Amino acid sequence: MTLLRLAAFSDGDRGGNPAGVVIGEHLPEAPEMQRIAAAVGYSETVFSAPYGAGWRVRYFSPTVEVPFCGHATVALGAALADRCGDGVFPLTLNQAEITVEGRRQGEHWSAALQSPPTHQRPVAPDLLTASLALFGYEPSDLDPVLPAAIVHGGADHLLLALRRRGDLAAMRYAMEDGARLMGEAGLLTLLLVWGEGPRTFHSRNPAAACGVYEDPATGSATAALAGYLQTLGWPHGGRIAVVQGEDMGCRSLLEAEIPREPGGSIRVSGKVRPLAG
Repeated sequence: MTLLRLAAFSDGDRGGNPAGVVIGEHLPEAPEMQRIAAAVGYSETVFSAPYGAGWRVRYFSPTVEVPFCGHATVALGAALADRCGDGVFPLTLNQAEITVEGRRQGEHWSAALQSPPTHQRPVAPDLLTASLALFGYEPSDLDPVLPAAIVHGGADHLLLALRRRGDLAAMRYAMEDGARLMGEAGLLTLLLVWGEGPRTFHSRNPAAACGVYEDPATGSATAALAGYLQTLGWPHGGRIAVVQGEDMGCRSLLEAEIPREPGGSIRVSGKVRPLAG
């Protein structure tokens, strides 16, 4: 069994979201995967083993198993490219069949996942009220052109679009309260975004349900955002760029390609760099 530490969606030699990547002949038992993920300490660690013509994959945060993790999948794509050569690798998740592509570029890699299908639903008024209160926001702080919603790209995220960049930068919350809210609502993260333009977004992802205050890059949330924009008829031109982690000193870059038909898989890509240790 090999354990790698990689930063997915990096901005050159900096930034990106750290992920543990475990590749073995067989997946360990769930309690052992949970123990390893807690010891690694990153927001998620991905576990993979050969499975037919592809790979069986499961994801664990330090505290719980999660259904899908975008940045860990992109990190896995880089690790598989390093192990097997450049290519597209079929992945069997607990609840979906997807692919990840990995290609080596010097000392780093590029990788792209194809997300599970995307969908959205309205957010309940009481959950919206509680989420705004968590951050000290008012309803008037939200951007009306991008209504709040539960958005799904392999996992559920609550999308809150803000009218001002400064409100995104000033984001603060009590982690214990955030973990309780996310756990009760079945949310992987809260997705806060500000639109610099129709094709460029800045985001922050509180991830207390996964045992971390904030994620510096979240591929599943980016896929979910892209799927939502498609449903809205947003002028995305087939692609969006997301800058995440900037306000926590860990600038990360994600790109999402958006198909013509709503509800389909979203291609989310970025760079991957190795981490020491």
